[in-house]
Amino acid sequence: MAASPENDVGETIPPLTAHAVSVSLPTWDSNVGYEEGRPDVVGRMKTGYPRFFVHKSIQRFAEAIAATYGHADDTAMLFPSPVIANRCLDWFRKQAPELFPSRVHAVDLVPNPEHKHSADHVLPKVSAVIFPKDQFKIAKAFWQHSGDGVSSRRAEYCHKAFEDGVLVEKSQAGQRRVKGPKRYQKRGSVDVKAPGANGQHTAPEREPDGQDPLRFVEERFGRNLDVGFADNAKLAIRRRIAGSLTANVGLEEALKLEADQERTRQVAGFSQDDVYLFPSGMSAIFNTHRCLMATLGQEKSVSYGFPYIDTLKILEKFGPGAVFYGFGSNEELDEFEKRLESGEKFLALFCEFPGNPLLKSPDLQRIRALADKYDFCVVVDETIGNFLNVHVLPYADVVVSSLTKIFSGDSNVMGGSAVLNPKGRHYEQLKKTLASEYEDNLWPEDAIFLERNSRDFVSRIDRINVNAEAICDVLMKHPKIKAVNYPKYSPTRANYDQCKRPHGGYGGLLSATFYSTDDAVKFFDNLDTAKGPSLGTNFTLSSPYVLLAHFTELEWAASYGVESNLVRFSVGLEDTEQLVATFNHALAAMGPVETQAGAQA
Repeated sequence: MAASPENDVGETIPPLTAHAVSVSLPTWDSNVGYEEGRPDVVGRMKTGYPRFFVHKSIQRFAEAIAATYGHADDTAMLFPSPVIANRCLDWFRKQAPELFPSRVHAVDLVPNPEHKHSADHVLPKVSAVIFPKDQFKIAKAFWQHSGDGVSSRRAEYCHKAFEDGVLVEKSQAGQRRVKGPKRYQKRGSVDVKAPGANGQHTAPEREPDGQDPLRFVEERFGRNLDVGFADNAKLAIRRRIAGSLTANVGLEEALKLEADQERTRQVAGFSQDDVYLFPSGMSAIFNTHRCLMATLGQEKSVSYGFPYIDTLKILEKFGPGAVFYGFGSNEELDEFEKRLESGEKFLALFCEFPGNPLLKSPDLQRIRALADKYDFCVVVDETIGNFLNVHVLPYADVVVSSLTKIFSGDSNVMGGSAVLNPKGRHYEQLKKTLASEYEDNLWPEDAIFLERNSRDFVSRIDRINVNAEAICDVLMKHPKIKAVNYPKYSPTRANYDQCKRPHGGYGGLLSATFYSTDDAVKFFDNLDTAKGPSLGTNFTLSSPYVLLAHFTELEWAASYGVESNLVRFSVGLEDTEQLVATFNHALAAMGPVETQAGAQA
């Protein structure tokens, strides 16, 4: 990679993976080129991080829908339900009211009832928001912030059904427009409710010719999945997140375990029924915020600590706004407490544990005490720490996580979760809200991949913890590195240790800043790891994170101590000695360290 990185620009990470979550940007310059929109970079991209780059399968389906139901200069954004499409329409109305009602509208695509599907067993539905192409940025902002767009696997399947006349506009449902083979005229295994009353799976119904719609598409794309087990897979995922599965187990074993067996998440009354799945981690955050507002009213929230970019945007743009405490310091908590004492009301405090990319850990014990005294909710994003290393649920009302990251590890599927604390003050109210508003939009095929990928989650965490500490030790010794950010060596380590499990580690994410950007560029360009957005992969993944996340606001990020030459490392499962050698090679590429005498000369 280091020898000819230009050959890898735009390749999927992992390579040759149709639904890869990351994309190769192997040099410092290629990252800058991506942000600047240079054709030599953007034109070569086969994919990108799914919330920032609309997958090409989704693009093709969107263009087909727009060509059918829109104007010549229209395009579309695709969502898994009419409810979400309507939220996008509301967003459009606020951003560009002049486009209504003539130029922006939604189209709901539903299975044609001529296919004899019952009410409970239907082919998937897709809703499209159609708008002028020159307004793409507005739609893209909603797609990115909400995390509620369709997945690429969903788009592939639904596009095929659309082409064959199986998926039609709602007003056309009932008309005989079937073009496809007979296999499309029966219900698909995707929609069979797998778990029976006794917890055992129900065999999916098959077509007379031995095929169902989804199996036809799977074979068309070279897959070998039985999505009739999707509900079982989701149950196993929820049990893993609930902490019921403390060892590497397959699907069948996961389903046999008692629902209330001993868990790693020790909170009285907690069960897998308090775990909700979403199509992405950002969707879990976005919908948690919506749920809190629907339950408790329209009050400002607090974003505490330097956050992942879209979390802050959600709080600022979708609701009454946010107060931002970007340092995550004790002094900011003091200021926040004074505002509470003065009578100011807040909906919730959102924080990450630890934060990204500085890996600072908030004082959850103090935050919980303030929340109990002044009645606001606490939402903790545990993606970076992960629940095998830390136990944050006792301090939170809701714990959110991106399952796309280390829970999956394979970088080929998106997912997210929200976990309710049954001891939270507003637990019963939140459960009622979710009972009426929650939609399970995790595409069954994605659930199958997520369940398979997460079976060895437990053993992977241990190895990644060891590797990350080894790399941290190497980086901390080099005189050209200004600072290394890692929970173990952070000034906030006491806060992390407060939540650290007895056998937990300090996670697989760390970052480093350099005394000069020139050194950062030399180091990064000679670092022979995968390089691209995302984290939590089974392989080490490096990125000049601040350039990618904050390219248009570098000065703002720097004002919070997040410097533009920061390089972030998500450490993987490689052999430790080999990984150390890889980093030492990149460090050596920066050149010799000047002695004081040499500098004076």
